[in-house]
Amino acid sequence: MSRSQPAARNEAIDPARTAILMIDTQAGIFHAGAESARPYFFRQARDVAIPNMARLIAAGRAAGAEIVYTVIESLTLDGRDRSLDYKQTDFHFAPGSPQTRVIEELRPGEDDIVLPKTSSSLFNSTIFEYLLRNIGLDTVVVTGFLTDQCVDHTVRDGADRGFRMICPIDACTTDSQERHDRALSAFKGYCRQASTADLVAEMQAAGDGGR
Repeated sequence: MSRSQPAARNEAIDPARTAILMIDTQAGIFHAGAESARPYFFRQARDVAIPNMARLIAAGRAAGAEIVYTVIESLTLDGRDRSLDYKQTDFHFAPGSPQTRVIEELRPGEDDIVLPKTSSSLFNSTIFEYLLRNIGLDTVVVTGFLTDQCVDHTVRDGADRGFRMICPIDACTTDSQERHDRALSAFKGYCRQASTADLVAEMQAAGDGGR
């Protein structure tokens, strides 16, 4: 019995089989107060990562990729459903609170999927994997915050579950360049790493690809 071969690491993406994932791009993470509290993160997000995420969203929509958002949002008012890590670090956004809203620069479309999560990797606290398999997607482009936390964990989890993971290295960020670079080096074996420009060009070359 023949078995289909997996896509090569650097093979161009097929938008019709791809989800473009925005991790924690919400008001509770990126906001004006972060400029003084987390200056590197704020500047890099504002000037590089967010504009590149917006480019990926636009190219993905035009080519027929699925756009998916995940935001940190507890299911309960007191956050009792959160992961142990989130409890120990006191990381909690109540359901429906302003902090859970996706930032305006990356606003979801009317038919985009937004998944609340309560763990670093959305594979562990949402139905993301179920949705990917139902929709027929096998590739995930992982963007968002933070490179060395939720992005890292999601890339590794997705790879172990049999998905082709891609990380645009300039469409995610964390609290320092050193942390960002170390994270990319640590999880490079689990994914393809590319620039936003390369991925946008691949989607444009694939044509409209609309479903």
